[in-house]
Amino acid sequence: MPEKKKLLLRLDPAVYEAIAKWAADDLRSVNAQIEYALRAALKQAGREPRS
Repeated sequence: MPEKKKLLLRLDPAVYEAIAKWAADDLRSVNAQIEYALRAALKQAGREPRS
């Protein structure tokens, strides 16, 4: 499996809190929740990454 990319992400505190609550509700980490949301957005836009 390729190494995951690391990046610094600056978020508005209110956005972070909303993502953190969503992540807790789904039993995910904040990082996993952000990746989940990004993948869903990519799929909706027809831009899914190639496996």
